[in-house]
Amino acid sequence: MNRDNDKGKLLLNRTFVFAVFSVVLLLSLIVRLYYLQVVDGEKYKTLSDENRISTRVLIPPRGRIYDRNGELLATNDQNFQALIIAEQTPNVDQTLESFKKLIPLTEKEETKIRRGIKNNRRFVPVKLKENLSWDELSLLQLYAPDLPGIVIDEGLNRVYPMGIYTAHFLGYVGAVNQAEMNDDPLLSVPGFKIGKSGLEKLWEKDLRGHSGNLKLEVNAYGRVMKEIERENGEEGKAMHLTIDSRLQKVAQDAFGEESGGAVVLDVHSGEILAFVSVPSFDPNLFTTGISYKDWNDLLQNERKPMTNKVVSEHYSPGSTFKVVVALAALEAGVIDENTRFGCSGAMSLGNHKFHCWKHSGHGPLNVVGALKNSCDIFFYEVALKLGINKIAEMARLLGFGSDFHLGFDNMQKGIVPDKEWKEKYLKSKWQQGETVIAGIGQGYVLVTPLQLATMLSRVVNGGYAVVPQFTKLSLKEKSKIKKLPISDKNIEIVKKGMYEVVNGEGGTARRAYFNVNGAKMGGKTGTTQVRRISMKERQSGIIKDEDLEWKLRNHALFIGYAPHDNPKYAVAVIVEHGSSGSGVAAPIASKILKTAVELGL
Repeated sequence: MNRDNDKGKLLLNRTFVFAVFSVVLLLSLIVRLYYLQVVDGEKYKTLSDENRISTRVLIPPRGRIYDRNGELLATNDQNFQALIIAEQTPNVDQTLESFKKLIPLTEKEETKIRRGIKNNRRFVPVKLKENLSWDELSLLQLYAPDLPGIVIDEGLNRVYPMGIYTAHFLGYVGAVNQAEMNDDPLLSVPGFKIGKSGLEKLWEKDLRGHSGNLKLEVNAYGRVMKEIERENGEEGKAMHLTIDSRLQKVAQDAFGEESGGAVVLDVHSGEILAFVSVPSFDPNLFTTGISYKDWNDLLQNERKPMTNKVVSEHYSPGSTFKVVVALAALEAGVIDENTRFGCSGAMSLGNHKFHCWKHSGHGPLNVVGALKNSCDIFFYEVALKLGINKIAEMARLLGFGSDFHLGFDNMQKGIVPDKEWKEKYLKSKWQQGETVIAGIGQGYVLVTPLQLATMLSRVVNGGYAVVPQFTKLSLKEKSKIKKLPISDKNIEIVKKGMYEVVNGEGGTARRAYFNVNGAKMGGKTGTTQVRRISMKERQSGIIKDEDLEWKLRNHALFIGYAPHDNPKYAVAVIVEHGSSGSGVAAPIASKILKTAVELGL
């Protein structure tokens, strides 16, 4: 009996222990469930969602760029690209091999892809191929089950409808490099392009826009099942330029096979109407990645198609600088309209002889006649009486020595020499002979075509300090343009000389004459040496430019404005090694100005 009681107690104790254990276990389970579902519920919901939801950054359309008449200069085209997301494929190597059977990859492309996979986190997409054709897209869709981790992304390519005609001021876009990375998620998107030069780079933040987000439901293989949520980004800002695409094309075509640059300004606002650097390049080549051959061809070209010659090269202005010297002399009272100097073809200073371009001389000339005939002797004499510091002062007042804060890379400020400049940079004192050659725009004086056009604009608009720019000024902004301390009377004297250059009998640019319903142009020629002519060569006969190799020929320049009676446009033209300002540069400028007048911009 006692045994039976002992067994019963033992069974009861075991049952109690088991019950207590079960209750504790149940309570533990309830607590754990509560903790998982309530306390940590949001965390595990997020982890669960990440297993089935793929979030992608949406690239906004890059801001379009228009000319002054609404013509597209830069826009976007549809671009499909294949990406691989390493974490969504069990075997990256196998997936890549399957992809290559459908769309071949070069060894260089594959090396770049593997480097991208290795250097990025596994959830970051890496670009395999862009600009996929419809046939390639169809193949990838058909074999999608065999390509886990590969997704198709729809993007946009930058397109420049005018190609070579707008390359040097618009610039181009290219892939983001490591140094350009920041907190913007767009910069991490495979294949995303940013501005690398020109206005594309200068206005990058405005043109880029802001990214959006796309949430997609994917299966275990990373295949998209459906779109869950889309938050569109903000398109980049549209930019409207002052450029006229019709004038731009005429200006560039006017150069033919020549090398150089030209810029056209509205003389009352500084608005840039045309901006040409030749030879040029096709910026569309950079959108999808320029080939090594194309890039090497551009770099090896002796005429430097990648250099923006309007602002990134500077040249001796030659006789175009005589406009500055004439105005400085008139303002300083060194000469007046009737002051004459005789030209016999040469003048002596100390033991050195300075020559006029016309060996037989021009005879006695006043400032109007000296500008018309581009007499060197007249300006040698004037420069000596004026002094280099007065010349430099006027040059700076008219815009030389400034980059105008336009914002392009590698902009040159040129050189406006004076006594202080030489002592500072060359550690020696200024010599009178250097003043003589500065008087005709040679020696240390260096300028850009943009500075030449700005100088001319400031002279012919009545002495207002316009600044070149690519965006239109409001009426209020125009009203605030500062009047320079230059007399209207002296400006008219200089304008009279420039009118005679083109319209007067025997003017150095007479062949560039035009008359469009009474509208005529004025201007000034310039030809600058790029080599030193020795005394021995002068005595035996100077070698003709056409007999020299291209790199040793003179530069040809011309600055012009129109209409003369009511100036509206100013142009500066530089033809590298073009030999003659009157024979080569002036006809180009004439064609450009004639078109501007006819278009009535």
